[in-house]
Amino acid sequence: MSPPVTDLSDQQPRLTGKALSAGYETRPVLKGVDIAIAQGKLTVLLGPNGSGKSTLLKTLARTIKPSAGRVYLDGKDIHHSNTRGVAKRLGILPQGPIAPEGLTVKQLVGMGRFPHQTLWRQDAKQDAEAIREAMAYTNVTEFADRNVDALSGGQRQRCWIAMVLAQKTDLILLDEPTTFLDLKVQVDLLELLSRLAHEHGRTLLLVLHDLNLAAAYADHLVMMCDGRITTSGPPSEIFTAANLKRVFDLEARVLHDPESGSPVCVPRKRPASGLAPIQS
Repeated sequence: MSPPVTDLSDQQPRLTGKALSAGYETRPVLKGVDIAIAQGKLTVLLGPNGSGKSTLLKTLARTIKPSAGRVYLDGKDIHHSNTRGVAKRLGILPQGPIAPEGLTVKQLVGMGRFPHQTLWRQDAKQDAEAIREAMAYTNVTEFADRNVDALSGGQRQRCWIAMVLAQKTDLILLDEPTTFLDLKVQVDLLELLSRLAHEHGRTLLLVLHDLNLAAAYADHLVMMCDGRITTSGPPSEIFTAANLKRVFDLEARVLHDPESGSPVCVPRKRPASGLAPIQS
């Protein structure tokens, strides 16, 4: 991996969205969204189902073309940029990726090198080093010759992250990378992603569902509701009971972890008299 870098958070964002509207066929989702992704930080998109989190991430990654507005990567419209050039600068891990049957871990990680290869130019030594570094950083070297589909969910997810790291991009977008994983595995993955940002200067944008994990690991939170950004900022400022009620319609108290200082959501239990009876 690259050596530690200086703080990049005060630099101009390399990835921005301006007045973005997007959706699927006749169903609009995003409604005039403005966003700028802070460099060298871990940013998390939060919101209820259907709020537009994944649609925004896909639009920023140019998987979806906006019906209005623009996405800018290094000051240029990403939807008018060369595909290979974008892939050298921005990596995306979609939700629930599936590897081709029979693919080994090393082969999967090697797919991250495709943007750097052409019929006329291949650097086998550079590719091999990038693959080796990515597998070592994500702790999947021991699985190099095993089939991806024979691994556990957490092991597979680390392999996919290794593939994105082998791509050697410093902008990485991940759509719900912890879904369906045990809590310990979720924490391990978020620790890995946090180190990428804070020790290696990578810029990460994640979609997450777990409120407390998002508050614990995000440098910057973006809360969405009904296709719009409702509020954004450091967790210490925007992870409040009022915002949780406004965005999620959730009655909760927000406490603070005495060790880390991170805000923690504690849902309020409704009195038994206010609950509907459960039918047997």
